[in-house]
Amino acid sequence: MAMPAGHDRNADQIAFWNGIAGQHWTERQAVQDTLLAPVTERLIESANAKKGERILDIGCGCGATTVALAKQVGADGHVLGIDISVPMLERARQVTPKNLPADYVLADATVYPFDPESFDLLASRFGVMFFADPVLSFANLRKALRLNGRLAFVCWREPRENPWMMTALMAVYKHVPKLPQLGPEDPGPFAFASDERVRRILGESGFAEIKMEACPINLDVAGGKGIDGAVEGALQIGPASRALEGHPPDVVAAAIQSIREALTPFAKGQSVSLPGAIWVVTARAS
Repeated sequence: MAMPAGHDRNADQIAFWNGIAGQHWTERQAVQDTLLAPVTERLIESANAKKGERILDIGCGCGATTVALAKQVGADGHVLGIDISVPMLERARQVTPKNLPADYVLADATVYPFDPESFDLLASRFGVMFFADPVLSFANLRKALRLNGRLAFVCWREPRENPWMMTALMAVYKHVPKLPQLGPEDPGPFAFASDERVRRILGESGFAEIKMEACPINLDVAGGKGIDGAVEGALQIGPASRALEGHPPDVVAAAIQSIREALTPFAKGQSVSLPGAIWVVTARAS
């Protein structure tokens, strides 16, 4: 599998998303799209894509947001999805209807040579928190945006505001050591939790009129499969799965039971709905 060339400091993320993480996301594409549907809806609403616009979807993954945006711009528009994950882009190409104005490129957005001022809108669902040098990355993206062009993305708020992700992890920590703690500016799902940091990054990379809306959400982690589906998801994607890597079967079995006990109070029928919180971020190229 040929991985994309990228910025040296993004090498770990390129390896991660082309390894087991990217494979698991690809295998669970339909489930994850359903899980994150409330987030996708908020992004599409905030992006306010118009007929005929050209849009760049950053960290497009398996293509759900690219498809949604392509439906908004219509035949006279175009959406380009960019991602570093080979397996996820393969799935994106598979699930994207042939009649939609959408294409994909395997590349690192930090260094990709975009045509200058070629997009009306930059959009992303959780694809911008993994840059090792976000100012450099957003400055490169800014060059691709027309003057007064728009930026719209969603990112996670603090871990404590996202029980949908942290509940299973806390259960696992009863049995295994904690994961190495990331620094506040290290790439990761919560790297953009600080509104002050996000405003600084965007300001330094050429954006203005920066707005950040705190948005509570509820996410069904079961994928319509009840408590069994919720436990399965925790074991395949997210911090709980990473914390259990390499541990013996008896420890994993005990942790699975703790995950089940922690999630059961949230179960209702085939749903297991937990609260979460995102930032909805918008800005303009200055």
